[in-house]
Amino acid sequence: MPNYTKFLKDIISRHKKLDEHETVALTKCSSDALGNPLPVKCKDPGSFTIPCSIVGKNLGRALCDLGASINLMTLSVFKELNIREARPITVTLQLANRSIKKPEGKIEDVLVKVDKFIFPADFIEVPIILGRPFLATGYTVFNVRKGEITMKVNDEQVTFNVLDAMRLPDDVEECSTIGAIMEELQQMIVEDLEADLEVAEKESTAILPQFELLSFCSRQ
Repeated sequence: MPNYTKFLKDIISRHKKLDEHETVALTKCSSDALGNPLPVKCKDPGSFTIPCSIVGKNLGRALCDLGASINLMTLSVFKELNIREARPITVTLQLANRSIKKPEGKIEDVLVKVDKFIFPADFIEVPIILGRPFLATGYTVFNVRKGEITMKVNDEQVTFNVLDAMRLPDDVEECSTIGAIMEELQQMIVEDLEADLEVAEKESTAILPQFELLSFCSRQ
């Protein structure tokens, strides 16, 4: 048992009293734990996704998965792209839930555009998952604390912020608004009232002679 453990145990059990100027020798691990402040606990930055397109078609945001050893795309996306025939393969995929899936085939050297960069990639089973081969091609660096993904080609690089992507989704919906100034609104109301009054006056003028004629006949 370390010396400081027995010392603390005696104090807690009241078998030993701590003198005012007594010095307690701690081990190196205990000194480091007490001397260095603990790092601030961070929240989950969310999934790392980047916008990408293939043959000019925007595919939204693709998931960057360091746990995937291959690049994946769904069969529906493959048919929509209509780029080429998939080569049959004998590979089977084990998903995260332990289920086994057989891919339709493999497509090689698909040009994937990410921002201003274009990368060749091989896809199995033609949303999109970019695995370690693609990420290694783009010299991808993950900064989990800042929620950033940095990709590099030669001397150029581009950085994507996951947090900004969550605040600014790719799905853009239109919203039309009309701003009316109070004076203009009041003027429109006055004009409508004047028009209604004018119509009412014309109708009353047309009815009045008939009413006078009816009154005259009744007196006779």
